[in-house]
Amino acid sequence: MYKLLIACRAGVGSSLMLKIKTQQVIKENNFPIEVEHGSLDSLNGFTGDAVETLVDVAEELKKKNLKFDVIGIHNIIDRNEIKKALEQFLASKEK
Repeated sequence: MYKLLIACRAGVGSSLMLKIKTQQVIKENNFPIEVEHGSLDSLNGFTGDAVETLVDVAEELKKKNLKFDVIGIHNIIDRNEIKKALEQFLASKEK
C-alpha cells in the first residue's frame, strides 16, 4: 500500500476537491493507495511515497529534490488525468 499526500498551499480548496476526485479514482480502480490531505506544511515530517498537487506547485516541489515522488495535476476534477497520473506513479514503483 502506497501513501499519497494531497496538498495545496492552504490545504482547503483545491486540494480538498483533488482529494475527493483522487479517492474516487482509487476506489474505481482498486489502486493500492491510501491518501492523506493537508497543506504544504504537511510535507514536513511526511513519510509517504508521493505528494499530489496542482501542476504549478508540483514544479516548485520538484526543484527541491524531495525524498518522495511529486505528481502534478492540471485539472483537479478530471478523473481521467488523475487516473493516468496514478497509473504512471504505480508503474514507476514496479521497476
